[in-house]
Amino acid sequence: MEGFENQDGYQSQTDYYSYGQTDNDNTNTYGGQSYYRPYEEPPKPKKEKSGFGRKLMKCVALALVFGLVAGTAFAGTTSFFHTVTATEETTQEDESLSGGDLNIAGSSETVDNVSATPENSKQTAADGAVTDVSGIVSQTMPSIVSITTIARTQVRGFFGRTQEYESEGCGSGIIVSQDDEYLYIATNNHVVSGAETLTVLFCDDSTVSAEVKGTDESSDLAVVAVALEDIEDETKDKIRTATFGDSSALKVGETAIAIGNALGYGQSVTTGVISALSREVSVQNESDGSTVTNELLQTDAAINPGNSGGALLNLKGEVIGINSVKYSETSVEGMGYAIPSASALPIIKQLITREVVSGSKSAYLGISGVDVTDTVSGTYQMPQGVYVAQVIEGSGAANAGLQQGDIITKFDGRNITSMEEMQELMKYLSAGDTVNVTIERAQNGEYVEMDLEIVLGSKK
Repeated sequence: MEGFENQDGYQSQTDYYSYGQTDNDNTNTYGGQSYYRPYEEPPKPKKEKSGFGRKLMKCVALALVFGLVAGTAFAGTTSFFHTVTATEETTQEDESLSGGDLNIAGSSETVDNVSATPENSKQTAADGAVTDVSGIVSQTMPSIVSITTIARTQVRGFFGRTQEYESEGCGSGIIVSQDDEYLYIATNNHVVSGAETLTVLFCDDSTVSAEVKGTDESSDLAVVAVALEDIEDETKDKIRTATFGDSSALKVGETAIAIGNALGYGQSVTTGVISALSREVSVQNESDGSTVTNELLQTDAAINPGNSGGALLNLKGEVIGINSVKYSETSVEGMGYAIPSASALPIIKQLITREVVSGSKSAYLGISGVDVTDTVSGTYQMPQGVYVAQVIEGSGAANAGLQQGDIITKFDGRNITSMEEMQELMKYLSAGDTVNVTIERAQNGEYVEMDLEIVLGSKK
């Protein structure tokens, strides 16, 4: 967008969505435009795509997360988006929460709870337009929660003195499964990032404390866990796990319904359509300038701060997306984005089940690396990722053919931009595990992408 300058003061020729958060002051003004901050994740250079896959490298504000800023308490309320889709008329039984795996429509991976479609969704015979989604909403609302976070922010004053303030944020979440001890809720990483305490509000207005089970910064996904013993029996009878649909079967023009904790006021509903599929959206992190690129669903259902982490549904009441990003600029309306269920589900499952590996079983890659930041990438025309400065002889990395000078862009299927991100993923791997590592290797004056299978060693 015109009139936007980057943090170095020069005019940017490539526009990005930006939602990184370096503090809890969740609203900012950039080039005269107001924006809400989202999450971070570095993209690698990609070829231009046509149709719905073309890149949206817009330097606009993404009303992704943080919204309301409270006054004297300096409580920046973080709000997140959420959308829902509607297309068919069916009926769905009202069943309460039950244990089990993720509830996926049309598959064997179900829990003993709601899985089909709600009644009272009306369509006109002429054009199939949805006129009443109250049935969908009433059946789905018990699966949606509000999430409130508390974080501490340090702010430097005019005279160099630093003061600490309490910052409150709000977002949404989706109940996805439970085991014998915990109820698991999917949300966005940027909703819970940096939070010291988490509180979940259920559909019956009861609140419980929660903890972060796992996060994946590159996909902006997180899972929050609530101890079942902390939930009243009456509440357990009213809430339910959500049913996930197949986002890969979506068509442009299908109705979309968004439910989420908009502006922290509580759950609300908006409707629209699926505007585009597989939109490549790049989000710029404010703290280090790195960018993250993901393929998202685009919808014109109103997405507001506080909806992040909420569900994008179809008319069957199935979750086909998790709201994450909104394009926010004065000349643009109706451009919200959600993480497709097809790409979110595998990550959510992993976040629920994975455990930190410690001791002699810890994995060892066998390299030393340097971060290739967005600034370095632009200056030296290098891909973002981890530059391999040294490969330890006899290590798994050396045995797989990793070389000094290679740049690691993906590790175990996840985009990475720093050693810290890669080490975070390594915590959940064991010695002897095999991981796929995507690298960029300089050959004849250009970088060539390669995939390596590396058998991880053990720490000594």
